[in-house]
Amino acid sequence: EEAPPLNEFIPPPECPVFEPSWEEFADPFAYINKIRPIAEKTGICKIRPPPDWQPPFACDVDRLKFTPRIQRLNELEAQTRVKLNFLDQIAKFWELQGCTLKIPHVERKILDLYQLNKLVNEEGGFEAVCRERRWTRISVKMGFAPGKAIGSHLRAHYERILYPYKLFQTGDNLPRATLTNDTKDKEYTPHDLPQRQSVQPQETCSIARRAKRMGSERIKSEPGEDCENRPNLRRRMGTYSVKPEPGKNKAKKRGVDQYMCLVCGSGTAEDRLLLCDGCDDSYHIFCLIPPLHDVPKGDWRCPKCLAQECGKPAVAFGFEQASRSYTLQSFGDMADSFKSDYFNMPVHMVPTELVEKEFWRLVSTIEEDVTVEYGADIASKEFGSGFPVRNGHFEVSPEDKHYLSSGWNLNNMPVLDASVLTHVTADICGMKLPWLYVGMCFSSFCWHIEDHWSYSINYLHWGEPKTWYGAPGYAAEHLESVMKNLAPELFESQPDLLHQLVTIMNPNTLMNNGVPIYRTNQCAGEFVITFPRAYHSGFNQGFNFAEAVNFCTMDWMPIGRKCVAHYRELSRYCVFSHDEMVCNMACKAETMDVDLAAAVQKEMTIMVYEEEKLRERIKKMGVVQSRQVDYEVLPDEEQQCCKCRTTCYLSGITCACSPDKMVCLYHAQDLCSCPRSNLTLRYKFTLDELYSMMTSVTQRAESYKDWVCNVQEILENKGHKRELHSLVEQAETKFPPTSLLDQLRVVTTEADKVAVMAQQLLNGKRQTRYRSGGGKSQNQNELTVEELRSFVRQFDNLPCNIRQAPLLKDLLTRVDDFQQRSERVLSDDSPSPLELQDLLDVSLGLDVELPQLPLLRERLEQARWLEAVQQASSRPESLCLDTMRRLIDQGVGLAPHSSVERAMARLQELLTVSEQWEERALSLMEARPYHSMDTLDAALQEVENIPAYLPNCLQLKDVITKAKKWLHEAEALQLGGRIPVLDSLSELVLRAEGIPARLDPLSRLEALVSDIQTWKESAAKTFLLKNSPFSLLEVLCPRCDVGTGQQKSRSKKAKEAPQIGKKSSTKLESLCDVERALSESKDSASAMATLAEVRQREMEILLSLRASNESKLLPAENCCALSICVCQKAPSGSMLQCELCREVFHCGCVTTTTELEYGQAWLCPLCQRSRKPPLDKVLPLLASLQRIRVRLPEGDALRFLIERTVRWQHRVQQASTEGVLEEVTKMVTLKALHQHILFIFLEELMVEGFLLQVTLPETEQLYRYLLYKLAPLPSHSSPCGSNTDQDQPSPRGNKCNNALTSLCFLSYFAASQVNWVQCDGSCNQWFHQICVGLSAERAEKEEYICISCTQPDYDRGE
Repeated sequence: EEAPPLNEFIPPPECPVFEPSWEEFADPFAYINKIRPIAEKTGICKIRPPPDWQPPFACDVDRLKFTPRIQRLNELEAQTRVKLNFLDQIAKFWELQGCTLKIPHVERKILDLYQLNKLVNEEGGFEAVCRERRWTRISVKMGFAPGKAIGSHLRAHYERILYPYKLFQTGDNLPRATLTNDTKDKEYTPHDLPQRQSVQPQETCSIARRAKRMGSERIKSEPGEDCENRPNLRRRMGTYSVKPEPGKNKAKKRGVDQYMCLVCGSGTAEDRLLLCDGCDDSYHIFCLIPPLHDVPKGDWRCPKCLAQECGKPAVAFGFEQASRSYTLQSFGDMADSFKSDYFNMPVHMVPTELVEKEFWRLVSTIEEDVTVEYGADIASKEFGSGFPVRNGHFEVSPEDKHYLSSGWNLNNMPVLDASVLTHVTADICGMKLPWLYVGMCFSSFCWHIEDHWSYSINYLHWGEPKTWYGAPGYAAEHLESVMKNLAPELFESQPDLLHQLVTIMNPNTLMNNGVPIYRTNQCAGEFVITFPRAYHSGFNQGFNFAEAVNFCTMDWMPIGRKCVAHYRELSRYCVFSHDEMVCNMACKAETMDVDLAAAVQKEMTIMVYEEEKLRERIKKMGVVQSRQVDYEVLPDEEQQCCKCRTTCYLSGITCACSPDKMVCLYHAQDLCSCPRSNLTLRYKFTLDELYSMMTSVTQRAESYKDWVCNVQEILENKGHKRELHSLVEQAETKFPPTSLLDQLRVVTTEADKVAVMAQQLLNGKRQTRYRSGGGKSQNQNELTVEELRSFVRQFDNLPCNIRQAPLLKDLLTRVDDFQQRSERVLSDDSPSPLELQDLLDVSLGLDVELPQLPLLRERLEQARWLEAVQQASSRPESLCLDTMRRLIDQGVGLAPHSSVERAMARLQELLTVSEQWEERALSLMEARPYHSMDTLDAALQEVENIPAYLPNCLQLKDVITKAKKWLHEAEALQLGGRIPVLDSLSELVLRAEGIPARLDPLSRLEALVSDIQTWKESAAKTFLLKNSPFSLLEVLCPRCDVGTGQQKSRSKKAKEAPQIGKKSSTKLESLCDVERALSESKDSASAMATLAEVRQREMEILLSLRASNESKLLPAENCCALSICVCQKAPSGSMLQCELCREVFHCGCVTTTTELEYGQAWLCPLCQRSRKPPLDKVLPLLASLQRIRVRLPEGDALRFLIERTVRWQHRVQQASTEGVLEEVTKMVTLKALHQHILFIFLEELMVEGFLLQVTLPETEQLYRYLLYKLAPLPSHSSPCGSNTDQDQPSPRGNKCNNALTSLCFLSYFAASQVNWVQCDGSCNQWFHQICVGLSAERAEKEEYICISCTQPDYDRGE
């Protein structure tokens, strides 16, 4: 009893999903073989490629045009189609009776007539149900609620609609029960359902191709048969009606002799006689079973014709092709529109679970007809694969080139080396060449297994998911039996129904009957693989594009042979010849993979023995003729057995009576009825050739087996190392890589390694050694002591002999001795580092893994560390924080030991104390304001007890030492009323800045320095000119760098001052020397002596310079060659002469503030060094300095200047008092010697007066007096004439009219040596020849006109 269908679809469990790594993904078949043990248990599996594996879509979209198949969903499901077929039969029965079938409603639901009929039959038939009153029981089984008297309604409907059909089926109303047997086996084309199609191969197609993939043609009507008025019985359930032809009278009123009732034989009641529209037989309406109450309208068929029509065999069901073709875009538009309209939401928002449940609801209902279209089995050869292929129309970018050769490209997978389909020569569309699938929502692929039970792989290029259901291969027969049991009516008409891909069944139904079912949703970019004989089906969630192909691996070959035998039983076409494939492989035995050779050998053995047995059998049957033929040149149709449709390749039977027919050796007796001697055996190979092929394959497989035996023998028994190498070389040249070869390589390598190891162990050169850890490097290949002991003790167990074995015993003895010594040393609590190092040195010669070595190294590291700690602690002056931290870090990395822990504790304590004091010392030094000396002293006393080198604490100690020294110096500075020197004071204040301690005298010293600075600024304002290049000391000191280059010399020596060596020089040649001498002088007296020495030198240099400058002017014959002035050019134009240095300057090169009057001295810029303040302004500066009571060079220089000034004033007064000046007027009358002495005295007196940096009235008075007395204005007639009483000097009368300031003292004594020239122009002025650039010769020969006469606008004073 079948349970009522479930309203809610329950999804089956998920199949396995695999996500290979890039390494696994590289070899498709290796990966599939790896997952096969898991995946074949579910029949299907899903593979997600690595994320970056995204092949470009290469299909020619513009050329892709296809005609889809039409799928009416409720016709696909097996049980639903059984119901529809039953309703078709009932409707046809009543149609032929001239009646209209109307399906009644019960409880507002359409009555399931099929279930009602089935339940009544199960309960014993209509009479039995009525007799035993079981209608209520039937209503409950149909799902109606009890107690509503539904049973009586069901009885009425059954009796009215189904019971006449049941009586007709039992033959109760037929005159003869055997009338329908006449047409039972007759072939004809049904015409009641024109939309049905029969799945048959096209006449133009090769039979040896995929039978299920063949296109189908619309079923043609028989000639003369009108199909226009046939109703479409597969539409939405409602009323099945046929319009009767009006005006046609079915009652035949003829004579009794002409029309007789075939039931009662009487011709009476002619108005109740019915004439059949099919055969013209007559029947009374009351003689029919069941009787008719009235003459039916429209066509009517008698029981005989009705039996003929309804007894026709059922038509094979298939898909019809759509009436229009689509492009990819137009199909997508249609598909998306259908889905969005159906679910009333955007296509991508519809949940997959909702689509799945709705699909299984639609296929299980007879009340709704939903039709979809499916673009299935589109040949990629015609439109191009979705994957890129070589020489294809799609241009592949350089970064996508690798997809052309990828094993997961479905164009490559069937023909990879590991695929046995490479040995099938024909292009098997769909198996070796991929097919394309364009799906829409609800379009489905029905339950099926692949041709030849092969693997299949499907890749979804893009679009919405594809939902899959699969059953494992071991459950294939179970699934077939369940479907046959649940829908036997379908399999009666189509025994190979499951091969036609037109039938599905709800997975829940199969699972309820014990069939294991698994599901998955395949998304874009994912693969689904089906395994051999694994039934699978599914549907599309929406518009998508997929590509699929078959492949066969070595493990499939026995399954493929079973499939061919299964096809033979079903009389089903083979897609390719399995025997041909095996023979093609056998022909390549020499280069075949050995694992494949073993599989082919089994196939060849079965095939050859079976062929030999069949040929022996037909020989016994009497077939004596034979002929060798090449089956490969025959068309596919001529290779088929006409009985079982299997492909004949090795042999076949033909007869001359029907040369176009052939049978396989299994069906030799079914070819024809001719004598057996007329039959001919056609064979491809003789048995000897087959045995030869089998032998070659066997040799390939057996040679490998022999090699395997040799390997096993050598591995089990002793063998020489050379034999191992020989077997490896043999396998590498003859056989592909195998696990056994890998194992042999390992054994050989191990034997080589053992031999090398033994030799190296004996040579003592096995490993690179290092001494830093006191031993050798660890190596995973080193032998342990136990391995060495076992190596020595069980050497005979190795598969080879090693000559070094005896010598290794000595090594083992030395190792044992080492271990004993090690145990003794390690038992000591504090072993010596030397002893430990000695043991480790011994281990260098023992090339084995010694377990004591790590512990020895640990103890050596501990001993060395303890030694380092001891050494560091013994020298606290070098034990710094970094050393302590480094030792602690090293100690942390050591293995734990009590001695180490004790030393670590001491170190850590010392480090903690040291860090604290370092931090405290730093804070003491960085504190603001500074700490007192008492605080610092107290801290220092505590630090001195710490046995470590502490930089901050040492710095603190240094600070205290410096502070004490500073205080001592500050105190000693003014001991005994001494006046401190500024440099000492400044140096002391400067040093105090670097001492981070509170120094009480510092503020007083800083105030003194500040007062000195204020005094110096006041002195500078008093003496220094604006923007003066001279310092205050330069102005106040006597000059020690006199000359035209003095400015340069001063600057240069000022720069060199910091570089003067420690050793002081006694020479006072520069200001720096003077300043240093003043700073180093002990008291004012020594300073005054130094300055007096500088003054003496100043006078000497300046007098010498004056003489030098005067002498330049004497050789006036070549005055153009002279270099004068600051510009060092020849004399020209208006000139000025300095009264101090006697250097001549161009008026344009120097500046004068006002025009000088007669008797006013002019000094050059190099001689005019200061403002020359009056003496009354200078004396307060000295007084204020004495109040400060600090000695400084500027103060000493100022004091010396004042003293010098006073002395000079005293000399002038003395000269005036003693009458020296009066002698000037009498100088002409004096003797030469006396003149010279007087001149030198006066010159020195005047020069020193000019050198004083103080303005004195005596200086100007003395200058004017001497000027008027010694240099009167020359007469106009002669430059040498003396003044007369009547020639009074004019303001400019004593001057060279070329603007020389004065004639000075030398002019008088050397008047005869100075050449003059008078202007020949209008002014008649006199000029020095040298001043106007004339020689004596030119002045005699040429006229001279001055610049004032030649250029009236020239102002001589500018």
